[in-house]
Amino acid sequence: MQGLLGDAWPLLEAALQSSPPVSIRFNPSKAVDRVYWPEVSASVPWHPDGHYLKQRPVFTLDPMLHAGAYYVQEASSMFVYEALRQHRPEGPLRVLDLCAAPGGKSTLLAAMLGPDDLLLSNEVIRQRTGPLRENLERWGISNLAVANADSEDFTALEGYFDVILTDAPCSGEGLFRKDPDAIKEWSLPNVELCAGRQRRILAAAVQALKPGGLLLYSTCTYNAMEDEDNAHWLQTQFDLQALTIQTPPEWGIEGNGANGYHFYPHKLAGEGFYLAAFRKAAGEIPKRNTPAHFAKLKALPKAQLAQLPPVFRDSSALNFYLTPTEEIIALPKHLETDFLILDKVLKNKWFGVLAGTFKGRDFIPAHGLAMSLEISAALPALELSREDALRFLKKETFDLPSGAANGWTLARFAGLNLGWMKVLPNRMNNYLPQERRIRMEI
Repeated sequence: MQGLLGDAWPLLEAALQSSPPVSIRFNPSKAVDRVYWPEVSASVPWHPDGHYLKQRPVFTLDPMLHAGAYYVQEASSMFVYEALRQHRPEGPLRVLDLCAAPGGKSTLLAAMLGPDDLLLSNEVIRQRTGPLRENLERWGISNLAVANADSEDFTALEGYFDVILTDAPCSGEGLFRKDPDAIKEWSLPNVELCAGRQRRILAAAVQALKPGGLLLYSTCTYNAMEDEDNAHWLQTQFDLQALTIQTPPEWGIEGNGANGYHFYPHKLAGEGFYLAAFRKAAGEIPKRNTPAHFAKLKALPKAQLAQLPPVFRDSSALNFYLTPTEEIIALPKHLETDFLILDKVLKNKWFGVLAGTFKGRDFIPAHGLAMSLEISAALPALELSREDALRFLKKETFDLPSGAANGWTLARFAGLNLGWMKVLPNRMNNYLPQERRIRMEI
C-alpha cells in the first residue's frame, strides 16, 4: 500500500484508525414516513436511496429492518448502482449476481429492475444461501431465483444473461478497518489464490454473458493482482471492452475505465472497494430449447387452486406450483420460460414467492407471502406499536387491540408487514418462523 499510494499512505493509515461510516440503503418499494427512519446524517453520493447514519443503532431491534424497508450496506459497494445506471443494456434484462451472499448487491439490483426483468442470485457456499434467501425474501420481489451453484455450472447457460455482477471472493484488504479478522487471514499466498480463483469465476461469467451484455467485476481489496491485473486479463483473453463510468471529482473515486475504479477510505466516506465494467462484443445469441415442464415442481391441483384464498393482489398474473415438500410457490406467468430454462441447468434453486401450504382444506400462509410485494392490500392487518412489533418479532405475548377480528391477520409496523398472526377467541398464535425470531433483549 505504501508503494501504491506513495505520499498518500499516511492519510490512509490515519483513516484506518477511525471508525468506519455506517450506511443503509432504503427499499423504494417499501417506503415509509421519515419519522420511522434511523437518524441519517448525509446521502451517499452515488446512490439515490443510500444514506449515512449519525451513529450505528442496534439494527436487530428495528422492526423496519425486519420488514425489508432497508438494507445495511457499506456505502462504497453501492457504486454498483451507478455502473449499471450508466451502462444498462436495453430491453427486459436477465441479471445474474454470481457471488451474491449475503444479498446486499442483489437487493440493490432488485430495486433497479422492473417486473419484466429477472434476477438470479447465486451463492456457491451452501450454508450462506439461507441468509441470502432471507434477505431477498424481505425485499419482496417475485421475479427472482436463488441458486446454490458453482460458477462453472453457468457455462451451460451460454450467452443467456444481459448483466452479470461478479463480486468475487477476495483477500479483503478493504475490510481491515471494519473486520479485524480479515487482517489475520491475509497473506501473499492467499492473494495469489484469490486472484486465480477470481479468473476461474470470471471466465465462466463471460461465457454465460449475452453478446452485448454488461459484466461488472468488483472486489473489496486494493492490490493490483486481484484488481487491475484481472481487469487487463479479461480484456486480453476475451472480446470485452472496458467501460468508463462518469464520476464527479467531488466523489473522491480514483481510476478510469481501462483500470477500474478504486475507493479509498481517506478520500471518501466508505470502505475499500474496486469495480470495473466491461461490454461483451456483439455477436450471435445462442439458441436454446425451453423444457416442457419443471423437473420437480408440479402444477397446483385444480381443487387446491380453487381453495386458494384471495391473498395475492393479482393471482391471474401468477402460476402456482407444488414443491416436493408440498409447499406452494407462485411464479410470474410472463417469466415462466426463464424459470424453466434455469430449472434445467441448476440443481439447487428456489423460485418466485413461497405462498404457503395446505393442511387438509386449510391454507397456511407462508412468511414469504407476508413479505412479498405480490400480497393483497385488502387482507386483515393490525398496526403495532414499536414495542408490540418487537414483542411479535421476539415471539412474545402481547395484548391485541380490542375488536381484532378472528383469523389470519398480518402484523404490521409503519404500514409494512412483519409476518402472520392467527387471532383466536382467547389468544393469538404467532406464525413468525422460529429462525427469524429476535433473540436479543429489548
